[in-house]
Amino acid sequence: MAEKLWFVIPELILFGGAVIVSVLGLSPRRVIREQLPLITCVFLAIAFIATPIVYSVERVDLATGLLPELGRYVKMSVCLIGVLLAMLSVGLIDRRLEGDLGSGRVPFDALRTSRGEYYAFFLLSLIGVMLCCSANDLIWLFLALELTSLPTYIMVAMSRGSRKAQEASVKYFFLGAMAAAVFLYGFALLYGATGTIELTAMQSIFREQRLAGDLNPVALVGLILAILGVSFKIAAAPMHFYAADVYEGAASSVTAFLGFVPKAAGMIALIALLATVGWGAEGLPQPIVTTLWMMAVLTMTLGNIGALLQRSVKRMLAYSSIAHSGYMLIGIIAGPGLGVNAVLFYLLVYGLMNTGAFGVLAGLERQGQEIETLEDLAGLRQRHPAMAWAMALCAGSLLGFPPLLGFIGKLYLFIAGVEAGQLPLVVIAAINSAISAWYYLMLVGMPILASPSPRSETIVRTPAAWPRVAALLTAIAVVVLPVFAQRLLDGAAQATEGMVDATNEQEPRGG
Repeated sequence: MAEKLWFVIPELILFGGAVIVSVLGLSPRRVIREQLPLITCVFLAIAFIATPIVYSVERVDLATGLLPELGRYVKMSVCLIGVLLAMLSVGLIDRRLEGDLGSGRVPFDALRTSRGEYYAFFLLSLIGVMLCCSANDLIWLFLALELTSLPTYIMVAMSRGSRKAQEASVKYFFLGAMAAAVFLYGFALLYGATGTIELTAMQSIFREQRLAGDLNPVALVGLILAILGVSFKIAAAPMHFYAADVYEGAASSVTAFLGFVPKAAGMIALIALLATVGWGAEGLPQPIVTTLWMMAVLTMTLGNIGALLQRSVKRMLAYSSIAHSGYMLIGIIAGPGLGVNAVLFYLLVYGLMNTGAFGVLAGLERQGQEIETLEDLAGLRQRHPAMAWAMALCAGSLLGFPPLLGFIGKLYLFIAGVEAGQLPLVVIAAINSAISAWYYLMLVGMPILASPSPRSETIVRTPAAWPRVAALLTAIAVVVLPVFAQRLLDGAAQATEGMVDATNEQEPRGG
């Protein structure tokens, strides 16, 4: 028990931060309420620093579970992206209320303030992602996934004072409940087929069954249902339909949060579930491969075709997020080694690129409202050159334009697919990546090359500068980090060293 608590120290740090920001958010002093984003970032920084200490070589040797070392890489990535996402949300919550309080039009009422609750939910959702890394049973994994998702339903609703946000939140909640029911039913079938909820024990049972050449069909059905349910978290087909409406309805900073945090949790859950049955010498069981193959193709294709039809930048990036989940499924199919390593690396890469693009949208406004259409970005270089270049670089990286960071991430995924013998899937992914060039090049060209439109000439900066700072930092990162790409991939490889394949005997750690 003590070892379990030791490895959740970063989560406990963030939980302490969630409690503190929720309490400070009730303060009648405006100066305290304005510090909540900074306090959130401080706790994320502390958790970031604590993670490599918690996952020291001596301690990791005592860890149990399927993915004993995964937490180091994932938790540090989540904290890093979390700081950028917190910067995007500065000035978002209670903006109108704070203006009324500052002018004296309304008296302070703690029941009307939401900023503390927002940042508490923000941190709780990040805790859910981190807890997925430590899951060694189905109950823990289920609770971690739901802890990731439940706060986001509320964050969508409170992010904008409009009916569109309320509608998006309701759609997100009910579809999320349906997806949870699907993968929970899959978990029940897995328990019924194996008699255990522990992932390591389940892995041993599957190992024996695969060596005997007779994998329990009930377990296969359970795994497929679990995969389909978890696909909601990563916005993959067939559970992708909510993404465009929810992304459009939420504020840009919350949309950036939805693009990374649930996706990270879902990918970790997929890796953990598939590690129980194992890739083995002959790969995953054929029904699982077929399911993942169809999901990857449909997700990439529907995502990119959907994005081609959009004029709303947020809906375009929503379909883009769907397509990127399809690319990452290539690494999931490829399995341990470069496949899983490339997925973990691409999660970090996508988190940076996605945050940068939405940082531009969060840092600018038109008549007090978010910018949403491509026309709003036309000729942005004349009035807001830094934001124009930030959008161009992040969109180019999302496309996979060399030598930007997104190109390196896609290259690793494609190499992993080829090495795993999935050449047709890689060819489909390459064709989809070429299709995506049409709308990504619009996001690159409209701010830099197009002439200003009547709409874009009225674009102004938001009062808070931090979203624009985050956008610039990520734009710099997609240019600079390719130099350190191999080092980042080595970090992902180190995080998966403890993965045990279900069809192979476990070797002593460190031996």
